[in-house]
Amino acid sequence: MKYFAIILVLTTLFACNKKEEKEVKAPAVKKEKILVEYGFTLNDFKVVNDTVKSGDSFGKILGSQNFDAARIHEINEKIKDSFNVRDIRIGKPYTLLQNKTAPHDLKVFIYQPDRMTYYVVDLRDSIVVHKKQRPVTIKRRTIAAAIDGSVSETLKNAGVSAALAPELSRIYAWSIDFFKIQKGDKFAVTINEKYISDTIYAGIESIDASYFEYKGKKIYAFPFKQDPNSKRVDYFDEEGKVLKNMFLKAPLKFVNITSRFTKSRFHPVQLKWKAHNGTDYAAPTGTPIMTTASGVVERTGYTAGNGNFVKVKHNGAYATQYLHMSKILVRQGQRVQQGDVIGRVGSTGLATGPHVCYRFWKNGIQVDPLRQKLPNSEPMNAKYKARYMEYIKPLKKELDSVSIAKFGE
Repeated sequence: MKYFAIILVLTTLFACNKKEEKEVKAPAVKKEKILVEYGFTLNDFKVVNDTVKSGDSFGKILGSQNFDAARIHEINEKIKDSFNVRDIRIGKPYTLLQNKTAPHDLKVFIYQPDRMTYYVVDLRDSIVVHKKQRPVTIKRRTIAAAIDGSVSETLKNAGVSAALAPELSRIYAWSIDFFKIQKGDKFAVTINEKYISDTIYAGIESIDASYFEYKGKKIYAFPFKQDPNSKRVDYFDEEGKVLKNMFLKAPLKFVNITSRFTKSRFHPVQLKWKAHNGTDYAAPTGTPIMTTASGVVERTGYTAGNGNFVKVKHNGAYATQYLHMSKILVRQGQRVQQGDVIGRVGSTGLATGPHVCYRFWKNGIQVDPLRQKLPNSEPMNAKYKARYMEYIKPLKKELDSVSIAKFGE
């Protein structure tokens, strides 16, 4: 009897263990992930993603979904005021939401002309069109980097859109000669970046603050509206001084100086020593040439030496001239604003290759523009100074903190 009791207990324990083992091994039921996009629960449809191909049209796509010509015409008539089907372009994505049990029963057609916008053509109970915008999130961050290669390459290596480079060059166009940027020069910038649906990067929204270390000095730039009711934004440094000068540093962007202003240079075409009263900037033929300051076009024309040229008078003291153009884009007497494109780089006249020779007059005498201390634009109004200094305090602190953390300075 004693042995029988022991066997009964052991049998019971073994059975319990087997039961527990079976319970542990029982697979958990995996819930289907709910996918919501374009305002629809995609789990409810068979989803087909495609792109518009050569020869495709709205009618052809509907035809592939078993819509006959009469039905397609009816749909076109109902949506023509909300969605122009002729605007569908090759390479643009579209999505078909089909009946799960009858795949060729198309319920919804979605077309995306760009990353921000999409059209929903709802073909269910009644045919309606909705134009919708994807939600955009703005994310703010500050980065610091040392120049390694070009500004664009440095930004890309720092995980920032290279599109920021021309914006920085515009901000610092009056205070930094980007032809002289050296490897190891440092900068920091606080930017606001756009993200579509919180995940898809969509570029730079705005710049809150920046500095560039140039020739051993940090040049800060803070955008500021002097008049809160005005749309005009100017950039000022940490002392409230305007960054914008009367003259740009150069008439081209991101190119090389090949010959400087000098009293003695061996002319590559005439093969003799003579003064070179200009600064040569090499660039590919067709590169836009900008006027470095606002003024009036004093003269345009052609000479054997200068080729196609434009001369701009800025005021009673200053004038500039741009030589060897492939094309002149302004006329004599025309008013031009600083940064306006006035011509294209070429090699007309006495030139061995495509470049622009930039000449600079001060009080009627040709001088070296790179050695001039040029006047600034209108300074900040004194009544806004206190507000500005208070405004930039946290921005400058943030730039400096990130810079110290990056470079240990």
